Amino acid sequence: MAKRSHPENKRNQTRKPSKTSSSAVTRNSADSLQTTTTSREARKSRSMFQYQAQQLKKARENWQPKFAFNHDFPFLLLLRTEENMNKANMGKQKQQTISRFFAPKPKSPTEEPIPVAESSSPAPKISATVSFSPSKRKLLSEHLSAASPKKPKLSPHTQNPIPDPNLHRRFLQRFLEPSPEESVPATSSARKYTPLEQQVVELKSKYPDVVLMVEVGYRYRFFGEDAEIAARVLGIYAHMDHSFMTASIPTFRLNFHVRRLVNAGYKIGVVKQTETAAIKSHGANRAGPFFRGLSALYTKATLEAAEDISGGCVGEEGFGAQSNFLVCVVDETVSPETIGCGLEMSFDVRVGIVGVEISTGEVVYGEFNDNSMRSGLEAVILSLLPAELLLGQPLSQQTEKFLLAHAGPTSNIRVERASLDRFRSGSAVDEVISLCEKISASNLVDDKEVKVEAAEEGMSCLTVHTIMNMPHLTIQALALTFCHLKQFGFERILYQGASFRTLSSSTEMTLSANTLQQLEVVRNNSDGSESGTLFHNMNHTLTVYGSRLLRHWVTHPLCNRNVISARLDAVSEIAACMGSHSSSQNSDELVEEGSERTMESSEFYLVLSSVLTTLSRSSDIQRGITRIFHRTAKASEFIAVMEAILLAGKHLKRLGLKQDCEMSMQSTSVQSSLLRKLISVVSSVTVVDNAAKLLSSLNKEGAVRGDLLDILITSSGQFPELAEARQAVLIVKEKLDSLIASFRKKLAIRSLEFLQVSGITHLIELPVDAKVPMNWVRVNSTKKTIRYHPPEVVAGLDELALATEHLAIVNQASWDSFLKSFSRYYTDFQAAVQALAALDCLHSLATLSRNKKYVCPVFVDDCEPVEINIQSGRHPVLETILQDNFVPNDTNLHAEGEYCQIITGPNMGGKSCYIRQVALISIMAQVGSFVPASFAKLHVLDGVFTRMGASDSIQHGRSTFLEELSEASHIIRTCSSRSLVILDELGRGTSTHDGVAIAYATLQHLLTEKRCLVLFVTHYPEIAEISNGFPGAVGTYHVSYMTSQKDKSGFDHDDVTYLYKLVRGLCSRSFGFKVAQLAQIPSSCIRRAITMAAKLEAEVRAREKSTRMESLKEPKNHEEDTVHGDPEDSTSLEGSISGLDGFFADLKLALSGEEDPSRSFEYLNLAWKIAEESLASLAKSN
Repeated sequence: MAKRSHPENKRNQTRKPSKTSSSAVTRNSADSLQTTTTSREARKSRSMFQYQAQQLKKARENWQPKFAFNHDFPFLLLLRTEENMNKANMGKQKQQTISRFFAPKPKSPTEEPIPVAESSSPAPKISATVSFSPSKRKLLSEHLSAASPKKPKLSPHTQNPIPDPNLHRRFLQRFLEPSPEESVPATSSARKYTPLEQQVVELKSKYPDVVLMVEVGYRYRFFGEDAEIAARVLGIYAHMDHSFMTASIPTFRLNFHVRRLVNAGYKIGVVKQTETAAIKSHGANRAGPFFRGLSALYTKATLEAAEDISGGCVGEEGFGAQSNFLVCVVDETVSPETIGCGLEMSFDVRVGIVGVEISTGEVVYGEFNDNSMRSGLEAVILSLLPAELLLGQPLSQQTEKFLLAHAGPTSNIRVERASLDRFRSGSAVDEVISLCEKISASNLVDDKEVKVEAAEEGMSCLTVHTIMNMPHLTIQALALTFCHLKQFGFERILYQGASFRTLSSSTEMTLSANTLQQLEVVRNNSDGSESGTLFHNMNHTLTVYGSRLLRHWVTHPLCNRNVISARLDAVSEIAACMGSHSSSQNSDELVEEGSERTMESSEFYLVLSSVLTTLSRSSDIQRGITRIFHRTAKASEFIAVMEAILLAGKHLKRLGLKQDCEMSMQSTSVQSSLLRKLISVVSSVTVVDNAAKLLSSLNKEGAVRGDLLDILITSSGQFPELAEARQAVLIVKEKLDSLIASFRKKLAIRSLEFLQVSGITHLIELPVDAKVPMNWVRVNSTKKTIRYHPPEVVAGLDELALATEHLAIVNQASWDSFLKSFSRYYTDFQAAVQALAALDCLHSLATLSRNKKYVCPVFVDDCEPVEINIQSGRHPVLETILQDNFVPNDTNLHAEGEYCQIITGPNMGGKSCYIRQVALISIMAQVGSFVPASFAKLHVLDGVFTRMGASDSIQHGRSTFLEELSEASHIIRTCSSRSLVILDELGRGTSTHDGVAIAYATLQHLLTEKRCLVLFVTHYPEIAEISNGFPGAVGTYHVSYMTSQKDKSGFDHDDVTYLYKLVRGLCSRSFGFKVAQLAQIPSSCIRRAITMAAKLEAEVRAREKSTRMESLKEPKNHEEDTVHGDPEDSTSLEGSISGLDGFFADLKLALSGEEDPSRSFEYLNLAWKIAEESLASLAKSN
């Protein structure tokens, strides 16, 4: 039988017009034979074509087409029979897609089947597609027309059949309805998977909420929904392969793509091959796929501490300097009677929180009562800025609503839920203690040296005493966090490597969520970034861990005067050293007197700056030592971290040795007690010696080369198993190398040597015509040579591969053991890195004071009255923008004098800037920084509270006015006599009378009950009347301005020039129309607004006049018998004087440009009548 041509080649053949019908049939047949000239072959081809045409006719009779073909293009016909299916060169995906539309319509049980003529042979199964050209379609239609009684109408242009107009409608119906195969989901047992797909299905059933990246060769592949997620987030191509959609990335891009997926909020799992090719070839699984298992899990909170992701990456996809806290939240509903606060406090829930920064070992915990607005929880969340939230279920509806709203789409905060049922009724304590005991047992089971050191020195572990002293909700949150971190393998950080601190402390100032937001401490209100914030202005740190610590300092100012003074002394000394260093560089000669001190100060600054500069070029060593503690660090990272710590310790040790050995030099060297303490921690003998000891066990050259098998040094008797494995590999290599002598004798070639090409070793290269034994394996060849592997070499290489695999296993076990031994040094190294971060923060504050010419604040004793005395204070952020154009202001508040300022003035006059700068200067001073002023004398405050701006919170169900009053309520309940309270336009979210009343009552409560320092900004002049009830304690101020009269009447009668200087006195004008002008409100609207304002002002004055008249008449009736003289004359005189106000008000309305002339004339008549009445009263009195 003649050979059939390949379908793809057949479609690409050049088709020429035929001269005979037989040759035309042959060329257009779906199964055509090769072109011949014999009539026998032509008849055979014609009969084959007629058979397929008959089968096509039967299929068309049974089918009910669902769409119309576009006959201007080649259409698709299902013409491949089952016997030719295996030879069809067409993709399965295209085949399945096209078959969906051409498959027979499923018959309902009620329909009668269409009768089909009996046939001796079964009907062919239609399962593939073939494309026909227009010439083929024409020939096919001629053959079909002979058997079909109806001839379709042909198009006069293309000679194609004109389609039925109803076919398009049926095509759309068929296209939109699901296919019969998709309507009934196939079970996993019925579907046949490849071995790899079966592994993926099993892994996905174990980890349904994880996006799996499966290692396949040199790529990581995604399957199913994971592939669609990867395609959407990573921008890669996903396609159908066998049973699943799939996408892939190269293995060397794992780090980059994992970070992108994690930053998008997904939980990523990396599945790796757990056996190598060498082990697989000698195992029972030699015919099956590679064994695979989940090797690592990544989320936003665990990424920096996890394996295979290089530590110290800064600025990539939002990671680096920012902390990535995992915050677990649990709560329980309480009644006001239970907590004894009454309805006035309105606490309805108690919240327990545990926050863990896994990459640095920081743990924050606490428990507190909270109100319905969850203001306390909001303050904690804004302070920690978590990357992940772990919600303990069941959680109250309001708490969950707030947390989910905070973790909205724009925040990229990942949310995970966990059940608390197993930790109810006190079992959380047992769970935590049990987990700690298991971790302790696993750490000490096979390490006697660690056990002895733990018993003698005491390790920083989570003790039973610490657990029992925690509140019960905190323990539940801690138990949930333990269980959550257990799946990542990071639970040890909570037991041994964590530094615990409470949420609230007596040594830290309380900054509420409103204060952090409204003062823009760490995030601005425009785009949520750090630009333009207090932290951004103060941050001159050189290391990322220093930046993280400074962020904590700024958000948690100190409340202990001694600690603040220690920081200020350290900053002052570093700033002085900067000055002496710069002056010594500028001067050619040093003066004899004091030259020694100048040299030592310069040396101190040189050492400190060189250490910090060197550390800025290294990786994030704080996260590095934590990754070493987690046993996820690589050798290169281990060496980099230890070398950085060792270098810093050795450099700073010179200052410490001078301080220890030469006691007379203490007064002339580093004077600050805080600096001496930090330097001694970094340069301690324990830290330096331990770092050198650990580095001595590692081969730096091997780590640089990336040779994982040559990292650990075994010459000193360490790692005996590793030494044996290395010796075994050397023996096998020597045995292989010794085989070359026998091959030289066998081939009689004295110069024969083993050759290595493209990673293939021990090759024997011989000429093409050389004769070799039949059992030699040909590996590769060139034009003139052939390279072989003799059987002895094949067996030797096989043995070498097994020995190398065994060495890799032993080497990994030894490396894990080496990292495990690091835990005994972790506490010392963690303290050293924390000290380096503190030195970086102090150096940053000194740089800030030096560059901006700030002054050192002075703090009064705690026993003295609270006061804030600032001269020429400046806003720290706006001053950077405006430079010399910023106008400074003085502030003087004293608890025994004027402790409240009521500030009025025009819009955009600088009121909010003034009160913000007072708050920011207070915060900066208690951080330990110099402040932007010429003089600052302060008392240590226990809190700064603000109520500024106007915004609603729809996602929390809060209106603008409710937000205002909620913040005011929190301030009233929380502030004390040692607090600074800032209220900006309280009461503007409701009607004027209600707003004035609420603002007045709130201010009065703060003055009488709390007696705290208050800055109150308002546009209500009525508020200033409260100063009459507090003489000497309340002062009225306004931001000054200048006005100039216009020559021509415009929108307003005055041009305003803002002076931005705070002066005493009340300002009754706000100049709102000038702001409307700046906002480009239409001129007609502004003119109408001016008219309406004049009317309202006239009505108010009229009411005031009538009130005065009534008040003047009342004493006349009661006192006419006791008044000496003529009371009628005095009454008429006062009435005439008070009537002048109404006269000028009506006259102003008449001249204000009223659109209706009749109304202006009416106002003018009223003014005329008032003038006549006043003149008559004056004449009568005379």
